[in-house]
Amino acid sequence: MNLRFVLILGALSAFGPLAIDFYLPAFPAMAQAFLTDEKHVQTTLAAYFLGLSLGQLAYGPVADRFGRRVPLLFGVTLFTLASLACAYAPNLDTLIVARFVQALGGCAGMVLSRAIVSDKCDPIASAKVFSQLMLVMGLAPILAPMLGGVLVNLAGWQSIFLTLSLFSAACLLAVSLGLPESMPADMPRQPLSGALRQYLSLLGDRVFIGHALTGGTAIAGMFAYIAASPFVFIKLYGVPAEHYGWLFGVNAAGFILAAQVNARLLSKRGPALLLSRAVWVYLVSGLLVLGVAALHLAQLWPLLVPLFVCIASLGCIIPNASACAMSGQGARAGSASALMGCLQFSVAAGAAALVSLLHDGSAVPMALVISLCGALVVSVAMLTRRLQAKRQG
Repeated sequence: MNLRFVLILGALSAFGPLAIDFYLPAFPAMAQAFLTDEKHVQTTLAAYFLGLSLGQLAYGPVADRFGRRVPLLFGVTLFTLASLACAYAPNLDTLIVARFVQALGGCAGMVLSRAIVSDKCDPIASAKVFSQLMLVMGLAPILAPMLGGVLVNLAGWQSIFLTLSLFSAACLLAVSLGLPESMPADMPRQPLSGALRQYLSLLGDRVFIGHALTGGTAIAGMFAYIAASPFVFIKLYGVPAEHYGWLFGVNAAGFILAAQVNARLLSKRGPALLLSRAVWVYLVSGLLVLGVAALHLAQLWPLLVPLFVCIASLGCIIPNASACAMSGQGARAGSASALMGCLQFSVAAGAAALVSLLHDGSAVPMALVISLCGALVVSVAMLTRRLQAKRQG
């Protein structure tokens, strides 16, 4: 897959994280503008998450019936228009609805980028492309809040959504001119009436579900870290708020670096083998994070070292698990990508909620959820590897 395709798919994959992280610094300004508090503004985030979950399931069967290009163009157009609606929302209720619709459009890029990679690449090449797309997942949480904060200060909260609409309009142009239909012409088109049957078939595919849950549980560990790290770093260990981004950025850099190393290793070792090794790194480092957190040390650095290794290992786990899950899906790649995204997002959101539920004023809840995710990742990955070997043998 050439650089142009990777850049376009990377931009499409950015819709999800950008629309979440970009506007977080605007919460106080939005609360003031709508004469409410930040707690009520957070409902716009919940609406976006709901739209992401439901929308992915809708795009899968449509993509398997009509190809990847038409639903992708529709989704990007919907995201563009909804972003404009967010910018000019007269009240909070309108903004909540617009954010839900924005998510319905944005998740098209998330679902269909995976399906397009599956159409055009074999498992090893797919894992390489997914590793390159990890740059987006690593950079977006760092750059988006920073840029969002600058825009809010310079031009108000509406400028964030106007910028998102311009970004998506540019992506729409790029897709129109540079991303042809990837679904082979001779591939059978799945009828929409069989969508439920297709999802039931995928749910019954234990190898696919195993790989999807391996990646999803790994992402859940990342969500646990993202949800808890502001409290752990800033409130618990007294890191200045303006320095938090640097610590977050170091871990994100480890994630990005591991993903790029993974892409190079794939030429000699397949994604399944690399995945089976990386999950153990995640588990061991996660247990070390838990051990350090349980000691309640006064210094932060003993916690940071295993946490860095833990987050970095996800740069190898996530792309390889995605490639393994999408391997051989063929005509149902759209539905497979949609179901995988929905499962992964649901598990990840549950992990973030569990961190909040277990909150006790220490780093233990974050470490406990991360290590629990590590144990589940290893268990599911090893079971799936045995099932796959049995199927091939």
